[in-house]
Amino acid sequence: MSNDPTLHTFLDELASAAPTPGGGGAAALSGAMGAALVSMVCNLTIGKEKFAAVEGRMQEILRQAELLRARLTQMIEDDVVAFDTVMAAYRLPKASDEEKAARTTAIQEASKNATLVPLAAAHACAEVIDLCRPTAEMGNPNVVSDAGVAVLCAQAGLKAAALNVLINLGAIKDEAFVAQHRAELDQLLAGHEVLANEVYELVKGKL
Repeated sequence: MSNDPTLHTFLDELASAAPTPGGGGAAALSGAMGAALVSMVCNLTIGKEKFAAVEGRMQEILRQAELLRARLTQMIEDDVVAFDTVMAAYRLPKASDEEKAARTTAIQEASKNATLVPLAAAHACAEVIDLCRPTAEMGNPNVVSDAGVAVLCAQAGLKAAALNVLINLGAIKDEAFVAQHRAELDQLLAGHEVLANEVYELVKGKL
């Protein structure tokens, strides 16, 4: 696993001078790692007689975590596509007034999409955080620290995705769009920052 070429390639690309992948992809990856760790705790709990009472709940958490892991993994590529679309819009010709108008419209639309992609990642990371509390509470205590790492990964993903939302909102002239999605992001951050910290302290208390 340590020599996985896919992981090495991604990190090499992340470290390079190329603009993608970047922070948005890293945010999605952080969230996906959080979801994977939730799944790990579930898989090390399910099927063990001593945890039979929570078997059904842990199976449901596992199902949700795997769906979120798949979504967040796909968002790594979605973020690249969104950024590349913005860059393509900026490269459109602007010799005439018609071309300038078309270019401006394309930039605005691409920037909106580039906002919605990390916003979706932020929501997915928040959902991972939601799963971390019951995972830490009911999961196999031998791997409760992994539930703590899961919430930290998801929290990092949420905050990182938020930064990508905010930088894209700065390029958008549609004030209603900006206000709506900034408020949505603020609400998401406020609620889940508290929850993530609570789960972290819960896990520390079990160690």
